[in-house]
Amino acid sequence: MGLMTIDQREEAILAPYATKSRESLGREFPEKEHHYRGPFQRDRDRILHSAAYRRLSGKMQVFTGDQGDYHRTRLTHTQEVASIARTLGRALRLNEDLIEALALFHDIGHPPYGHAGEDALQECLKNHGGFSHNQFGLTLARELENPYPDFPGLNLTREVLAGQDHRAHKDSPIVPSLEVQLVDAADSMTYDAHDTDDAVKLAFVTLDDLSELSLTGRLLRDIQQKFTSADPRTLRRNLAHDLIELQVTNLLETTTARLEQTDFSSSAGVQEARFRLVISEQLRREKSELEEFLYDRVYRHEELIRVRSDAQHRLKMLFLHFCAQHQSLPERNEQRVQTIGRPRAVGEYLASMTDRYCDQRFDEVTAAGD
Repeated sequence: MGLMTIDQREEAILAPYATKSRESLGREFPEKEHHYRGPFQRDRDRILHSAAYRRLSGKMQVFTGDQGDYHRTRLTHTQEVASIARTLGRALRLNEDLIEALALFHDIGHPPYGHAGEDALQECLKNHGGFSHNQFGLTLARELENPYPDFPGLNLTREVLAGQDHRAHKDSPIVPSLEVQLVDAADSMTYDAHDTDDAVKLAFVTLDDLSELSLTGRLLRDIQQKFTSADPRTLRRNLAHDLIELQVTNLLETTTARLEQTDFSSSAGVQEARFRLVISEQLRREKSELEEFLYDRVYRHEELIRVRSDAQHRLKMLFLHFCAQHQSLPERNEQRVQTIGRPRAVGEYLASMTDRYCDQRFDEVTAAGD
């Protein structure tokens, strides 16, 4: 018995409205098909083995390495998004290979220091096209990651690039595929649950604080009834688990009920009908309350504001240093100066750094100036 082809496997498993490998619009630079890996599997592997993906391990999510080693990094966040997205995709019979590629790719363009770093680079480049981590992810994939001799970039499929382009242009009227929508939903589920978990672990908020909110309060009461002698650590960990479980279940139940009222025969039909994945109205309101709480009590916490301010100072100083040509950029970045100008080439160099390497370069530059 021979190997089942990708098309045969997808025909047997995937729903009619899932994105099929055979329907792919291909790559900018045509390549010969692989004999046992589908196009989206190859995309996933190219992203997974890229230098930009590896660097995510050294980039903060919300909290820095100075605040401990328990909390999420940009890499662990990405892996958690991919795990939840695959679970959702399998339940809805969507294309898991495409979902995983989209999930692994979604934050690959993040600069050092999280959103503080993005804000700093946006300010530095405001007169030179600005900066967006979603757009920079596309630049990495199309131009800066160069492991292959036959073409620039990773040469990802148009479906994966379209998913990232949707993230870079959220005001676009185009409704993306269900796989793209699902990864966005998994991203939201992940940071709500895990930012809450990290914030409690690092004592930015307490379980008592969370018990006053509709969503987390209800879940905490359920956990306490189930585990009557649970200690705070057990409560915190079960809260993170149950936050994910509740959101996943809600999306699946709400979406399945709506899909049963349709007769989509293709992924294109979903987009033409402008069909969107949704959660219940009650959960939407409860998530909004939780996110407002996290914004006020965590993201705007004085310690995080101090950390963000210091990070932005470091990036801005390095930007001015390299733009003034006090020091040359690495050779590959200097080559970019000829095509995109020095400010943007400097921005790309800084955006590619990990937090630690950015700290190291800052210390070197300031020490040399003493």
